[in-house]
Amino acid sequence: EVDTDLHIIPLEELYARFQTDPENGLSSEKHAEVLARDGLNKLTPPPTIPSLVKFLEHLFGGFAALLWLGAFLCFIGFLLNQADQSNLYLGIVLVGVVVITAVFSHYQDSAASSVMEKFKNMIPPSATVIRDGKQQEVEATHLVVGDLVIVKSGQKVPADIRMIQVANMKVDNSSLTGESEPLPRTVECTDERFIETKNVAFYTTFCKDGTGTGIVIDTGDRTFIGKIASLATNTEAVETPIHKEINHFIKIISTIAIILGIIFFIFGLFVYDIISNVVFCIGIIVANVPEGLLATVTVALTLTSKKMARKHVLVKNLESVETLGSTSTICSDKTGTLTQNKMTVVHIWIDNKIETTDTETTTKSYNENSDAFKALHQISCLCNKAYFSTDADAHKPVSQRKTDGDGSESALIKFVQPIRDIVQMRAANSNVCAIPFNSSNKYQVDIIEPEGGGPYMLLMKGAPERIWKRCSTILIDGQELPMDDHWRGQCKAANDELGSNAERVLGFCRYELPPNEYPKGFEFDSEDPNFPLEGLCFIGLTGLMDPPRGAVPGAVETCQAAKIKVIMVTGDQPITAWAIAKQVGIIKSPTVDEYCKEHGGDPNSVTPDQANAIVIPGDQLEEMSDERLNEVLAFPEIVFARTSPEQKSRIVGGCQKRGEIVAVTGDGVNDSPALKKADIGIAMGITGSEVAKEAADMILLDDNFASIVKGVEEGRLIFDNLKKSIAYTLSSNIPEITPFLLFILFQIPLPLSTVLILCVDLGTDLIPAISLAYEKAEADIMKRKPRNSQTDKLVTAKLISFAYLQIGVIQALAGMYTYFVVFGDFGYSPFELPNTAEYFGLDGDGDPLTVNTGTYNYDERVNALGNAQTAYFVSIVIVQWSDLLICKTRKLSLFQQGMKNLMLNFGLAFETVLALIVVYAPFLDIALGTRPLNPRHLLPALPFAFLIIAYDELRKFWIRTHPTGWVKRFTYY
Repeated sequence: EVDTDLHIIPLEELYARFQTDPENGLSSEKHAEVLARDGLNKLTPPPTIPSLVKFLEHLFGGFAALLWLGAFLCFIGFLLNQADQSNLYLGIVLVGVVVITAVFSHYQDSAASSVMEKFKNMIPPSATVIRDGKQQEVEATHLVVGDLVIVKSGQKVPADIRMIQVANMKVDNSSLTGESEPLPRTVECTDERFIETKNVAFYTTFCKDGTGTGIVIDTGDRTFIGKIASLATNTEAVETPIHKEINHFIKIISTIAIILGIIFFIFGLFVYDIISNVVFCIGIIVANVPEGLLATVTVALTLTSKKMARKHVLVKNLESVETLGSTSTICSDKTGTLTQNKMTVVHIWIDNKIETTDTETTTKSYNENSDAFKALHQISCLCNKAYFSTDADAHKPVSQRKTDGDGSESALIKFVQPIRDIVQMRAANSNVCAIPFNSSNKYQVDIIEPEGGGPYMLLMKGAPERIWKRCSTILIDGQELPMDDHWRGQCKAANDELGSNAERVLGFCRYELPPNEYPKGFEFDSEDPNFPLEGLCFIGLTGLMDPPRGAVPGAVETCQAAKIKVIMVTGDQPITAWAIAKQVGIIKSPTVDEYCKEHGGDPNSVTPDQANAIVIPGDQLEEMSDERLNEVLAFPEIVFARTSPEQKSRIVGGCQKRGEIVAVTGDGVNDSPALKKADIGIAMGITGSEVAKEAADMILLDDNFASIVKGVEEGRLIFDNLKKSIAYTLSSNIPEITPFLLFILFQIPLPLSTVLILCVDLGTDLIPAISLAYEKAEADIMKRKPRNSQTDKLVTAKLISFAYLQIGVIQALAGMYTYFVVFGDFGYSPFELPNTAEYFGLDGDGDPLTVNTGTYNYDERVNALGNAQTAYFVSIVIVQWSDLLICKTRKLSLFQQGMKNLMLNFGLAFETVLALIVVYAPFLDIALGTRPLNPRHLLPALPFAFLIIAYDELRKFWIRTHPTGWVKRFTYY
């Protein structure tokens, strides 16, 4: 609420306060003085985060910090033992991964911000002002309080202005209050509340009709819109759910890594010197870090934001994609989001029948050739001052063309234009006399000379009850019948029915003036009418409203099927809000008020069990305690009407306190604080105000609510697919850590080198892990409840258990089996390998090693170890084939899902080819310590690969057939 008396005080006091004059305006000297004091008349842009700071966040924040730690430990390991270069390579590669991923993420984010920059309209509009008694055009940014400003139809109001003269002036306040009807301005104060009074025109609203002159009472950030914009800037942004999830994941992985490191450090103290021990401890910690995951997450988010752009959704912040998937409540604005934000003729009543007209959601039911429709068409077109602004958009559908004039009259010309061009029709029927609409008569009259000769015709439209009272006959099925009580009752019943749908109803009548009394050339007088205004013939009614967008009812239904609650929050009247909510399916059951009418009782004591739906006007919300608001938010179907910007934010806060993840949609300035406060703010690209777009995380380029539903599905899919990627990536940690453990515990030659671990994490595993982001949704994705952000984590105990204790263990067995098979072929029995590690290390040079099959020198031993390590590496790749296939689904069988993910098929081929290059490329044996394997050493891991697929298919079959069984409880991640 704004605390001011500038709209209440008498005009003389206002002029004195601002030292201005109602005729001559400010003097130039006074203007310069006030401008120097108050500054320019423009909104301060919200503070932006410098590009460098954003880049540093990508470089050191979250997951990247874990990799920096890994790199740091590697460099320490290298300094402690400089003979072994592998730690140095590993550290350098980790730094490379972090930097490349940070550059990529930063590029993605800045691409979205540059689109935002384009939205800002740079040209400051001009304003017509009277200074020193002279009328002049000035830049609107140079207006100051006390300036005398003239506003004409079609112009933006350049500051907050108190009106001192108006001529039929109407303004469009929809961006502030959500009302789609233009509102008249007056000179008198009509309400103590600043936003409700009619003697103030607000900064950036549109003057739709008439003209007005007024005194500027506030400029820039002090205007009503400026205060709302600063509310949005001062609202804290919320941490995204995916951000919380990744931080939670880092904690889990770091904890596991550090605990393992410490345990083996303690074990190692009994076997090795302290330096070697620290180096191994570092090796274990680094082996636990999934280096490729940072890239996977970034690519998955980017990929989804690109997919969203194709569906007309601009994602400003990559992480907000997933937020949409976990959304459990959508608070949607009405005007322009659920509705089209243009008045449209939706029903007509002629020949005693209500007919539907052609809009996005319905097709027409009337007969264009009936006499009553022809008469209605004639009055709608000719007793009407609205017109199409330009011919440049004549090729567009009529509903999208720009018009000048009153909203209802614009709706009428769009209704009749497809039947016959209005310009042509008006040229053929010349207008000889007109009485304009005024608020006391509530009707408008035009007398025309009809085309093709014939007597003059008087046409009238206006408030229905005023119109039918002036009629003595009614046109029904081509005949004029006497307007008796029966027909008056029918008119009233039709009017009430249309009104109960929150339609704005207009009545139409006409009268053929007798040619003997009104011959051609008769002088009509509109000031003192010399023609009849009673005894006319009633034609029918039209019902106008801002109708729902075509795709909205289906989208609301999909949300409800996905257990997402859709709440309407609008600045419009309760009856209109209720009617639209009913049409789009937000309200399907009787409201609390309807329940109380039928059963009696106090609306405040009705529970959701008695009535499902509730409509709360802003004045009730104002007096409502937080406890009562919490009770109201428990209703399944909710509409909030006549809400202020602060109240919108309060509703969002109320939902968040209930543990909901809230998405807010809006286009007006009044929506921006709520857009900022929400977990995800969604602004409209076409009708949205700059302030709303600035505050939002996502922009619907086609303004269509239905695009949100596509976004929800993409958001849920990305969460599912990230889970799958993580399950896939973590599984190979166990076969990577096992060699270190056995090396420390039994002193066997190290089965897998640090460099080959890197070849898996950043080589063979990387593309397959990313390819899971391309996996299509499983069938039930939009029938599930939204995930509970408190319990349904990205990484859960079940996922860790699945990756580490189930699949990981089988993979480690495959690796160790392969290792022993290869050593066996080189003459070493598994039982002879313990306590021989030092013979295979650098310190063992020169010492012979004797086993059952003979004595081997150092080079022979190193060759055997190289082959065993290379085979172990290949075995990981082979079992990761199976792991990739089983991670495609969490519940469905691989055979149900199929192999349609081409990126994943490419990933399988890629990791195989890369593994073969690592093994057989002639120059890599020196860099990576690999050996070209005997082909039979590629085979020992294959049975384990089949075992993984068989085990997982059985597990998923059990989950599908026993949805509440223990297998699902303990293994469904």
